[in-house]
Amino acid sequence: MITDFWVKTSGTWINVLTVLIGTIIGLLLKQRLPPKIKEIIPQGIGLLTLWLGFSMAEELSNVEVRNMPGAILGLISMIIGGGLGEWWKIEERLNGIGDFLKKRFRHSGQFTEGFVATSILFCVGPVALVGSINNGLLGDNTLLVLKATMDGISSIPFASRYGIGVGFSVLVIILYQGGISLLAGLFVSNLNDPTNHPLILLITGIGGLMILGIGLNLLEVAKIRVAAFLPALLIPPILLLFIG
Repeated sequence: MITDFWVKTSGTWINVLTVLIGTIIGLLLKQRLPPKIKEIIPQGIGLLTLWLGFSMAEELSNVEVRNMPGAILGLISMIIGGGLGEWWKIEERLNGIGDFLKKRFRHSGQFTEGFVATSILFCVGPVALVGSINNGLLGDNTLLVLKATMDGISSIPFASRYGIGVGFSVLVIILYQGGISLLAGLFVSNLNDPTNHPLILLITGIGGLMILGIGLNLLEVAKIRVAAFLPALLIPPILLLFIG
């Protein structure tokens, strides 16, 4: 049973390890980086995050269900999901978790900002979703290992900017990716070619819009309550159930 558990969730644990290593490296570099370097790092991350968000959001243009374009379905999902997120106070609750961990482990600075930003960045995306599904269904962790490498590298500059809060994002990675991997066999075993399925494309596109929000926040162009839109990822299955 332990072996089966490892096979289905191995990619998640590898991802956790790389983020922790990247966080440690980032913390070690934090005291050695000049102020201007520390300032330019999040700008570079922000620009790359915008590019990733645009690339993911483009998947909405590849979906059409009963003559309804993916952009409209994405808009409906974002509006309903954002409304639910504000109603459930997800942003405040997630920030509250970050604040609790900050006090519990006696850290100051931008602990909460780092925890929230990286938790969303590392978990919202096609690789996290499809990779977790592949890991859970087929025992194939290739996509998650690739993602783990990227997350580990990304966590270095994030940790140098935000601090140890970045490392605590592994708690969300375990719950999200590990949970999807374990439940994959129950919920998506009937999907043929998951990477091209309308449901996956819609979730990817909506995730891309959220990633764009993170990029804009990093560049301090706007203050978007990205966490409030998390329920939007749950709306596409309901929409497809009614119109599919």
